Amino acid sequence: MVPKNLRPLVPYLKRYRSGLFWGGLCVLFNNGIWILFPQVLRRAVNDLHSGVTRQKLLTYSLLVVAIALAKGIFQFLTRWVVIGISRDIEFDLRNDLFAHLERLSYSYYQRNRTGDIMARATNDLNAVRMLLGPAIMYSANTIVFTVGAMAFMLAISPKLTLYAFLPLPITSIIIQYFGRRIHERFERIQAMFSDISARAQENFSGARVIRAYVQEQAEIAAFEGANQEYIRRSLGLVRLMGMLWPTLELMLGAAVVIVLWLGGRQVLLGKMTVGDFVAFNTYMVQLTWPVIALGWVINIFQRGTASMARIDEILSQQPEIADEVIGSSDHRVIGSSKNQPSLAQSDQIAQSVQMTRSPDHPMTRFLGEVEFRNLNFAYNGTSVLKDINLRIPAGSSLAIVGPTGSGKTTLVNLIPRIYDAAPGAVLIDGRPVRQFRLDSLRRHIGFVPQETFLFSDTIRENIAFGISREDGEALLADIKAAAEAANIAHDIESFPEGFNTTVGERGLTLSGGQKQRTAIARALLRSPRILILDDALSSVDTHTEDKILNHLREIMRGRTTIFISHRVSTVRNADCIAVLHQGRIVELGTHDQLIARNGYYTDLYNKQLLEEELAEV
Repeated sequence: MVPKNLRPLVPYLKRYRSGLFWGGLCVLFNNGIWILFPQVLRRAVNDLHSGVTRQKLLTYSLLVVAIALAKGIFQFLTRWVVIGISRDIEFDLRNDLFAHLERLSYSYYQRNRTGDIMARATNDLNAVRMLLGPAIMYSANTIVFTVGAMAFMLAISPKLTLYAFLPLPITSIIIQYFGRRIHERFERIQAMFSDISARAQENFSGARVIRAYVQEQAEIAAFEGANQEYIRRSLGLVRLMGMLWPTLELMLGAAVVIVLWLGGRQVLLGKMTVGDFVAFNTYMVQLTWPVIALGWVINIFQRGTASMARIDEILSQQPEIADEVIGSSDHRVIGSSKNQPSLAQSDQIAQSVQMTRSPDHPMTRFLGEVEFRNLNFAYNGTSVLKDINLRIPAGSSLAIVGPTGSGKTTLVNLIPRIYDAAPGAVLIDGRPVRQFRLDSLRRHIGFVPQETFLFSDTIRENIAFGISREDGEALLADIKAAAEAANIAHDIESFPEGFNTTVGERGLTLSGGQKQRTAIARALLRSPRILILDDALSSVDTHTEDKILNHLREIMRGRTTIFISHRVSTVRNADCIAVLHQGRIVELGTHDQLIARNGYYTDLYNKQLLEEELAEV
């Protein structure tokens, strides 16, 4: 019966069952050969009394060497096969864990700290590998050798064997007691390690904030406190392990004393030969390491089960947003980046129409019309969007303005299904977004979020990030065209290494405006049917903003564009402007229409005009 915490490992073990079979054979041969060693000593010692010849002495010597050599070969093969399989399973499990994390919804990362996830993917995964490798190998060796040795010991003297294994029930109770305590303490240690990893990750990522607020010493002290707690818990486990091994050795020592006392008397009384006595004691000595290893295996086993439970907490999480209809193997995007005209050919792009296959719609034109129909949305019971009814015709542009917290970002996040609205509340080309496969839907959308994220890679790779591997590598000409459209090409070419310049973590070496423009270039390179800019021009000046918008108007002609901005200058030329307030659309129309209504939009416009006039003074 497989323990509950280890059941997720069963499919991985089944995958390597042939290797485990050969590993099991190596274990049998390894221990089977080693069990014969005391029998050779037994015959040799008995022959000493009856008179040993040079030929017999040479034979026994060669047998001992042959046994040692054969044992070494099979011991090597055992480690090579079993430990090798544990490494293979670790490789598979790490890949599966990473792939699963990639599929989890955005909300999962809002609830869990990055450092905790990293601790589970590293430290806990290593503990599971130790369980699958050394723990299985030494457990198999201990069981096989103990059973084989016991059979020979019973053949020599059943009574002496019974006395030798008298401490076994006590040993079993000790193992259960210590095993439970080790498991509990190791779980607490791993939880503390996750806290330390999370604190370190947050400090490294927020290094500039910590220095700006002169909190270096406070953070050092907090980290030291967490580290001391980790050491305290680890020392508690070490003390527990320090008690387990001596206790097991004490039980073994008691068994050896019993054997020496009772076995010695049987030899003196002539009930047992000296050879039998030597062989019996040799078995007892050979059992020393398996018994000691048992304590080590218990430690590894309890650590591994605790760690596997922590990893399974991630693996058991299901994505909150997933495809509702499972398509066939040919369900894929037609006319993806590989087959589309390059961004440099913007006139042709504006006329192109991408298409997608789906199970219920054999061939559907993806025009990019977006509609919100009786939309209501809430976070954890808190209403964010209320009674939203809005239609954005394909190829048109919509600007969304409103105060902070009015639900602007939430609204656009529902289009690529970062969050899921009620069924039928969000539609594209008249179809609910849930009827599109996620990869197909998102491949047609270029999204530039509020928080710009760049990877620790070259600018070229950051811009080309949105091009999938199956679409092929993005051409440098297309990357430059996208950078030109985002008005970042001149800045990039001024860098010593141009597009091959490596940016720091999260784009640390670039300014806020440069990061935003790089993110815009990344979205444009995909030639999306729908482009969403979530306040993506907030870090650029108005002059640069005008240049970017002029490029966008040319490139995105015939494509659906949605802007979120606090600047009237950004949104005034949009085909339609929606004003959100407390989750509702309170105003809707063109710039001139909204100015004429003298509402929130007019107040925003007048306020920004005043700010511009004051700036000129």
